[in-house]
Amino acid sequence: MATSDPALDASRSTRARRTRRWIWAIVFTVVGVLVAVAVVGALYVARLSASYDKAETLPPSEVFPSASARPAGVNAEAVNILLLGSDSRQGLGGSVGDIRGQRADTMLLVHIPADRSGVQVISFMRDNWVEIPGYGNAKLNAALAYGGTPLLVQTLEQITDVRIDHVAITDFEGFTGLSEALDGVTVDNQIAFTNGGYTFPQGSIDLRGDEALAYVRARYPFSDGDYQRVRNQQAFIKGVVDKLLSRETLTDPGRIAASVDALAPFLAVDEGLDAGTVASLGFSLRDVDRSEILFLTSPTLGTGMVGDQPIVKPDWDGLAALSDALKNDTVPQYAAEHASR
Repeated sequence: MATSDPALDASRSTRARRTRRWIWAIVFTVVGVLVAVAVVGALYVARLSASYDKAETLPPSEVFPSASARPAGVNAEAVNILLLGSDSRQGLGGSVGDIRGQRADTMLLVHIPADRSGVQVISFMRDNWVEIPGYGNAKLNAALAYGGTPLLVQTLEQITDVRIDHVAITDFEGFTGLSEALDGVTVDNQIAFTNGGYTFPQGSIDLRGDEALAYVRARYPFSDGDYQRVRNQQAFIKGVVDKLLSRETLTDPGRIAASVDALAPFLAVDEGLDAGTVASLGFSLRDVDRSEILFLTSPTLGTGMVGDQPIVKPDWDGLAALSDALKNDTVPQYAAEHASR
């Protein structure tokens, strides 16, 4: 009968822990989640880098407002990344100019604290009624139509009083290829509904291809519209996270590379968010696990009307508290207190 070698078992256990931390940081820029894992080999990283580098790179002038219009960085070690998702473009068309005049359907601020103790993903409702610099009050996503990505960044920085370090923009069409590359994504669906010819029962469901796209697009089947849409998008992201952390994915370099390949045509990033930067962030987060990835939505006071426009009313006191939490790296504590109200 075979006997166990304690030293060998310990070595295997260490390798298993390292494998669970793999480098799906690169995929984060597309789905709004940055979780890290140790690099398992230069060849594997090179493959991912080659895939990631197919994404469009945007110069600072096409992404960020002028320096004079921006808040000062509070903590140089913390990182804030804005992910914009659009449901209105068929790919980025090789030009960020295509984004001007469009509206962002999804706005996620990914906060990585200075001590790399976790990752917080904050959804901002697109219909928040806010002041857009130079244009007065309007829905938050109108900033993109008025002044492109720089004005949207400026507006969000004004709301949060926190500097955004990087921006990634993706088209929802990319979710189709991502779900296929991962051989399906399992989602915990809160509310049964029908959209785009697909029926989504309550509970655990498997999504892929056009069905996944119909799921993240759905808005009108719900009585609270965009609120449930945001919850469903967060549920899809969580499903992607779980699939990426699964053993079948982590032991298959081709599947990870295929995931990035599937999304690259629908992705644009600021030039500072290159593969090297993402890999470095990933390594710095190598001890983070899925329980330390927090999803929340910026505080609001429900819906209302301005003229004939349905809007979402921001909770300005709550946003001030969220701003302080972002500056002080206390977002989990903020979330716990906010949820208890």
